[in-house]
Amino acid sequence: MMYEQQQQQQQQVRMAMGLSDKGDHRRRCMEEERLEIVDLSAMSLDSLPNPSLNLATICKLDLSNNNLESIPESLTARLLNLLVFDVHSNQLKFLPNSIGCLSKLKILNVSGNLLQTLPKTIENCRSLEELNANFNKLTMLPDTIGFELINLKKLSVNSNKLIFLPQSVTHLTSLRVLDARLNCLGSLPEDLENLINLEVLNVSQNFQYLENLPYSVGLLVSLVELDVSYNKITSLPDSIGCLKKLQKLCVEGNPMVSPPMEVFEQSLHAVKEYLSEKMNAGHKSPQKKKYSWVGKLVKYGTFNGRMMRGGAHREREGFIMSEYRSIDGVASPRYMGMFSPRRLFSPRTFFSR
Repeated sequence: MMYEQQQQQQQQVRMAMGLSDKGDHRRRCMEEERLEIVDLSAMSLDSLPNPSLNLATICKLDLSNNNLESIPESLTARLLNLLVFDVHSNQLKFLPNSIGCLSKLKILNVSGNLLQTLPKTIENCRSLEELNANFNKLTMLPDTIGFELINLKKLSVNSNKLIFLPQSVTHLTSLRVLDARLNCLGSLPEDLENLINLEVLNVSQNFQYLENLPYSVGLLVSLVELDVSYNKITSLPDSIGCLKKLQKLCVEGNPMVSPPMEVFEQSLHAVKEYLSEKMNAGHKSPQKKKYSWVGKLVKYGTFNGRMMRGGAHREREGFIMSEYRSIDGVASPRYMGMFSPRRLFSPRTFFSR
């Protein structure tokens, strides 16, 4: 009986991979039909067969719910037209570096494995729109993951051991959903305002690690849902009062002081109004002097503001660069906006009390 079950399983695998006892004839037929989907899910596979099938004809490969501990480099290198790759719920400890060859890949599901890292080559999957790496053992993401995945719309890395998100994540301008709950995050990257399409941000249940949110959270112009529940946050940034599209805000499980809990009990509108008033109050200062934006650079020490006149130094609202030095890479897209007035006059300095 056991032998018959094994034979039946092997036959199912061979058929799914485009093989049969008739061999060459079957392969020719499948190639003519342009096989597009291969489903080898839930077959208790410990390893993959080595098919003669043209892997370039596959657009979706489902290897989920098996016992796979590795994926051959040679396999992924030949899946040139793969759009969906699902390997969730296996025993994978690493992904092959050749995954970077999947230039057309749109959806990658590696959740429910034993991954501690993702290969750096994943940034070559420039068509990727959805990455699901939930329920692994990730301690970090590749530092440069955000620089090349310009089409990524959903990044799910919940239930891992991440202690931080790389700064490059702020370059994912197409991102709509960022789910990083149930990790060990101690902080979030600055410059989140670059995520102009982000609609859902979930960093809940980082428990004793996450104590503060960056001011830039309140500059996420498309944000609809923000979940920061079950952390150690005592106050929300005043800038959250500017989130016009925000419809859902979850803060339970935090030792919240500002806004006070009685404000939260009223409504989201009351919370936003409280934070807006607090922010506006912080803007007011007696005998406020008008400065040009160049003058502000001088005021906050960005430039020394000294100009030579008649051999003497005189402080002015302007500057002369006595010596020019090129800054390599400033024109690179990674550094766009580094010297913008908004960056230089961040509310952490200009609007502090």
